[in-house]
Amino acid sequence: MTNVQTMPQAVQKYFDLMYDADVSSFDRVFRPTAQLHGLRDGKMRMLTAEAYRDILAGNPSPKSQGANREEEILLLDFTSADQALAKVRVRINTIVYVDYLNYHRVDGEWLVSSKSFHVESNSAEAKR
Repeated sequence: MTNVQTMPQAVQKYFDLMYDADVSSFDRVFRPTAQLHGLRDGKMRMLTAEAYRDILAGNPSPKSQGANREEEILLLDFTSADQALAKVRVRINTIVYVDYLNYHRVDGEWLVSSKSFHVESNSAEAKR
């Protein structure tokens, strides 16, 4: 398989991690040096990969709450055979995110090297 053909599998690992929150697979999705950036409540937030792993581990997963899976790949763009960008939409409990995932392929494995997230909607806010 070419690098382009294996990229959707890497994105699926990301979707699985977001749904299951099984942090034993975290290092097969994110590079240890990855950073995550996004606006939450009008404030810029930056997280290290380690901090994000801790957040995932400390919260109930959508799977444990019986949530439906909602996920889609909106765009895959390849800079080279070893660098790509995935734009995805994914629901995590009440929040729907649009994420830009920068991937680098090192030692044959695509891993997220940075993530920029955007809260597209939050159904919990609509219930207030």
